[in-house]
Amino acid sequence: MKKEMLEIGQIVNTFGVKGMVKIVPYTDDVKRFDELKEVYVITKTQKTKYKIEEIKYHKNMVLAKLEGIDTMNDAEMLKQSSVQIERKDAIPLDENTYFIVDLIGLKVVTDNHKELGNLVDIYNTGSNDIYVVKDELGKQILLPAISDVIKKIDMENKLITVHLVKGLV
Repeated sequence: MKKEMLEIGQIVNTFGVKGMVKIVPYTDDVKRFDELKEVYVITKTQKTKYKIEEIKYHKNMVLAKLEGIDTMNDAEMLKQSSVQIERKDAIPLDENTYFIVDLIGLKVVTDNHKELGNLVDIYNTGSNDIYVVKDELGKQILLPAISDVIKKIDMENKLITVHLVKGLV
């Protein structure tokens, strides 16, 4: 089942005195924030929908002015909150490109049909993503998300087929 909300960033700090928040973006295309009209901010206790009044960019961060957040104190209350959008507001993905949330939990098998475990996390290293696979005993395998290793992602059968190149495991 696909999640209806997609996390696109986290509020990490305030910016200025007029209530702007500083967001670490979790998207490949940071400029996608320009297209957004509204976001959901999820704190530990509530989920609130905000209209976006203004977006700026500063040192790989997104600076957002949210409607109703007008002071530094208002913005301070949102620190460490998740910024999410509805799936319908997401940018369409290119072929063979997936949202991380849709990949987490998929079973990972080798091209020799050996089960390795489930995908539990994905890290971005800059050059390529790293898939974190954990087996039922809790052992982790780190796999680079490159075409030599990740051979097939089958969303219908919830399966990732990989080729273990020498030195990986």
